[in-house]
Amino acid sequence: MADSNPELLIFEHLGGKGVSVERLLQRGRVAMPLCLAQRAESGGVLEALSEVEVNLVSDEVIAEVHDDFMGDPTPTDVITFHHGEIFISVDTAEREGGAYGHSVEKETLLYLIHGLLHLNGHEDKLPGQREAMTEIQERILEQVWLER
Repeated sequence: MADSNPELLIFEHLGGKGVSVERLLQRGRVAMPLCLAQRAESGGVLEALSEVEVNLVSDEVIAEVHDDFMGDPTPTDVITFHHGEIFISVDTAEREGGAYGHSVEKETLLYLIHGLLHLNGHEDKLPGQREAMTEIQERILEQVWLER
């Protein structure tokens, strides 16, 4: 187990499209201990990681990752690898955020929290799991978003 929160690293591969890496990093650091406190019964790897690397990418790039590792060539919102790497589609955050009344930054933060919860053992494949994870991530999102 790591003695402290994993270091959060964010790499933006889009030329600054709609997301402030500094603000996302700041909010992600606030979200980290909240996500660590929500460990799933099945366990997770988050507390054992020394760092979590977040890559902000386009729909095109995340679709390639989705295809390469999951055999699905369509874009998705977030992909989490248990070695501590998270890919987030800012294109999807921009598109989906509008549907939920979120800015692209808030939706991207939601995807970051979602990825951290996956690293902490949460799953969302089954309806009950999805509902529980959604409730946790929405609660954390609102807490972090208000702490500007």
